[in-house]
Amino acid sequence: MRPCPPVLARTVRGAALLLGLAAGGAAAQDCRLALVLALDVSSSVDAAEDRLQREGTGRALVAPDVVRAFLLGDPVALYAFEWSGRRAQVPLLPGWVLVRSEDDLRRVASAIAKARRSHNELPTALGAALGFAATRLGDAPDCRARTIDVSGDGMNNESFGPRIAYETFPFDGVTVNALVIGGSRSAAELVAWFQDEVLRGPGAFSIFADGYQSYEDAMRAKLLRELEIPAVSSLPGGRSDAG
Repeated sequence: MRPCPPVLARTVRGAALLLGLAAGGAAAQDCRLALVLALDVSSSVDAAEDRLQREGTGRALVAPDVVRAFLLGDPVALYAFEWSGRRAQVPLLPGWVLVRSEDDLRRVASAIAKARRSHNELPTALGAALGFAATRLGDAPDCRARTIDVSGDGMNNESFGPRIAYETFPFDGVTVNALVIGGSRSAAELVAWFQDEVLRGPGAFSIFADGYQSYEDAMRAKLLRELEIPAVSSLPGGRSDAG
């Protein structure tokens, strides 16, 4: 695993608090959901868009309705990383964090919002990002459901794609949802690709953001849906929604 972004390395106290939370989560028996947040930082994402995505994720995590959804019932375990090229997956948190309070969420949100981007010139290796996320789920607390929440503004253009990832890595019982960000290509084409290639598992869905200015609202809606509906759905397949 690659080292944490510089901002976390420098913020020793904040990292220590998060590590303490993560250590407590490792032995959890009452976790309802292990949720991975995967943020796209490939070369199609410019500096301003990256900041909107990073800070938008942080603000969405501490929106009052999202906080209520996190704290309703048994805890949720969170992990977050940014991804771009085949070997460019960088954690945004020091490990899994078991969310038991609003303060836990605020520390996670602050770490993500303040993290510095690891790469800005690499292509879009979404299959590799999904494989990394599945591997990290192997280190998660023993939660009743497991979900990968991946954002992206383009199709896979390096290395193996999502289908190969699903055949190669441990995805049994894992749902993959997507936050599809428009602007770089035809919205209909991009949504269709994520629908066909990325969504996985019963009840999997995508939310569409019409550019990074809409990212925060889309992430908030996505988190609410993941947290408030039953984590294991009887629906036969994924679907796509406009956000």
